[in-house]
Amino acid sequence: MKYHLTIKELPPDSRPRERLIEQGAENLATAELLAIILRTGSRGYTALQVAQQLLVAGGENGSLRYLATADINELSSFPGMGPAKAAQIKAALELGKRLVQEEPGRGDFVRSPEDAYFLVKNDMRYLDREHFCTIMLNTKNQVLFQETVAVGSLSAALIHPRELFKNCIRKSAAAIILVHNHPSGDPEPSPEDIKLTGRLVQAGALLGIQVLDHIIVGDGCYVSLRERGLIQAAVHPGVKSGED
Repeated sequence: MKYHLTIKELPPDSRPRERLIEQGAENLATAELLAIILRTGSRGYTALQVAQQLLVAGGENGSLRYLATADINELSSFPGMGPAKAAQIKAALELGKRLVQEEPGRGDFVRSPEDAYFLVKNDMRYLDREHFCTIMLNTKNQVLFQETVAVGSLSAALIHPRELFKNCIRKSAAAIILVHNHPSGDPEPSPEDIKLTGRLVQAGALLGIQVLDHIIVGDGCYVSLRERGLIQAAVHPGVKSGED
């Protein structure tokens, strides 16, 4: 028979919640912060032990990346977990993501590749499949709408110009920025990425909708095909191409 101390039985200076109150959240380990979100453990497991096993599950990369990509059922399957605790974790991660997106002065207008990346980076960084999206802009470079056009396998997303531009026409978009992620974390464009971009630039020109850029999102980084000189269409007035 094994004996397990509960969080309440630990010395006060070892309890995550008390440590946060006394020392501040920034001084706690990731496992301790996660234990506070979980609140309680289960029979045989403290909340801290449950938190530690969740972080270990991520393997070499570990930590929050695994929690961001795992679904509710996967998280619920761990000893000491369940749908309620899994939902608490997902809710906390989503709040953190939304906080980052509330940075003042960004988000309503896209005037550079960096602005476009900022709009999508938190949503696309940890996706385990390729998602191909469009950012639709008016003549003042203000965001009209963002749309996921296709979700593909780990290696490719199939895009048809007709489907991509359908909503762009409905929204009266003057220009669009193409965005997709590389689940590998490496945003380097493939020959297929470059070929697809050229095809969509030509289709947009026929419709009077300019394709300003194609942003490929990796793990904390991105590549702009405009900055690489891989988009030949004229730069929309007011949008920095990165080529100056």
